[in-house]
Amino acid sequence: MLLSIKEMEVRKIAFAETWQPGEIDFDFADAGVRQTAPLRAEGVAELLPHTGEEVRVHGKVETVLESDCDRCLGRATFPVSTSFDLFYRPVELEVTAEEVAIDEGEAEMGFYELPGIVLEDILREQLLLQLPMQRVCSESCKGICPSCGANRNEVSCNCGVVHTMTADDRWQALRDIKVH
Repeated sequence: MLLSIKEMEVRKIAFAETWQPGEIDFDFADAGVRQTAPLRAEGVAELLPHTGEEVRVHGKVETVLESDCDRCLGRATFPVSTSFDLFYRPVELEVTAEEVAIDEGEAEMGFYELPGIVLEDILREQLLLQLPMQRVCSESCKGICPSCGANRNEVSCNCGVVHTMTADDRWQALRDIKVH
């Protein structure tokens, strides 16, 4: 859905949309994220008066995202429900070679080009920002065995015990050095 700047010049744009899984691509930059439930978003986009065509988009979004667990490679599910309040300003056409200092408020500002802002892009960004840095299926996930590759949540292997007891042959030459 395009949030048209020309339409916002006349009135606020209210949105209440639902996207089914697969309609929005969350696997941006190989993030490994999939949408598993309908995505519902509602909110308002408006052109702020006397600001040089700044746009405010605020609302809420909810869905369920899924990715591979970072420890065991199983399925990790993340219900996400968040609100957002974003500000955008038009991209300046003049590009100068000199550096320009920006204040803290401008660092949190997004930019748009005409004809407007794509709502799906906003929602994708907001949902991906809600995911944890380490995506695990549960806090108690034991991961996979580095020796045999078994999922330690499903089977109990003795590789971990044997692996810690055997020495790493790459260090044997250093062990043979005698210091007097």
